[in-house]
Amino acid sequence: MKRIEFHDREKETKEIRDILDSEPSLITFVYGPINSGKTTLISHLIEHLPEAYTPFYINLRGRFITGYEDFLNVLFEIDEGDAIDNIGEYAESLLKDLRIVSGIPIPINLFQQIFEKKDKSKDMFKYIERFFAETSKKRVPVLIIDELQVIGDMKIDGHLIYKLFNFFVRLTKELHLAHVFVMTSDSLFLEQVYSEAMLKGRCDYLLVDDFDYERTMDFLDGYGFDDQEKEMIWQNVGGKPVSLVKLINAKVSGEKIEDVLQSMLMLRTGEIKQRIGVLTIVSKKVLFEEEEIELKYDRITEILDKFSEEYSHAYEIITPEIAYLVRENILFSDPVKCIIKPQSQLDLLAIREVLKSV
Repeated sequence: MKRIEFHDREKETKEIRDILDSEPSLITFVYGPINSGKTTLISHLIEHLPEAYTPFYINLRGRFITGYEDFLNVLFEIDEGDAIDNIGEYAESLLKDLRIVSGIPIPINLFQQIFEKKDKSKDMFKYIERFFAETSKKRVPVLIIDELQVIGDMKIDGHLIYKLFNFFVRLTKELHLAHVFVMTSDSLFLEQVYSEAMLKGRCDYLLVDDFDYERTMDFLDGYGFDDQEKEMIWQNVGGKPVSLVKLINAKVSGEKIEDVLQSMLMLRTGEIKQRIGVLTIVSKKVLFEEEEIELKYDRITEILDKFSEEYSHAYEIITPEIAYLVRENILFSDPVKCIIKPQSQLDLLAIREVLKSV
């Protein structure tokens, strides 16, 4: 398999660097369609941060988190060395070698103290605040949490997510201690967050979308595609990075690009047809605004029909049917622009194929 180099994200990189160059004051939500390159962008950026910054990258993707024990084990990087009570000395000693960590370092004795407390969140936030306060004397802490929606519904004396957001506001807008980036591909979670009054004026949003035409052409230039192949790829999968990588590997393997594109479309059409066709066979209900709502096949196809000629569509409110199509990763909703659109060009073509048989 050919190694795929990181490709130009100059606009998004500049936006993030501008944020980092200023005093911490807002929570930044990094969002976009699935597989648009959000994690790749952030990972590349933090690897090249100047030594003046210390990134703490916490990835909740694929983590099974059911309670505080699970969450604390993901949030913290436990140091099993000698017992330490002076956080200032501990942070100073770590900064000599600290570069990028997958959790917030904590001595095991302090971790055990937090875990044994009744109000774990209070002590957890207290430790992180003190640790970042000490860290900020030498470097700027950058806290990055990927796929935060994993704990969106976790309730421990109330929703944990709201306690986290209140704490993030304290770290940024109130204390200016650390930059906080929250990454998600779950646009329904972002829709919920966007409507929260507690975050108004306290957060900003950075869209990481699929490559545009120019970036896609530049990206493909380095892998031996001729002009006809590049245009064919753009028309069929657009600038979805994961699809472009698949086609690059197919090219290296000597496969015919036209055949691979046809196979990708057939597969995606079948998947979408199954996800909406099942509604004609069974009565399917979804949880929406804490109520169970029965989905209507006709309403689903009515929404999809909007993409017969258009690539995106403005919405006034998220309906149960839109929510279902977003959860199934058929559509992407952008709460900042108030639009819905297919997750990719491939999804758009597959939707149109499905509509032919409706």
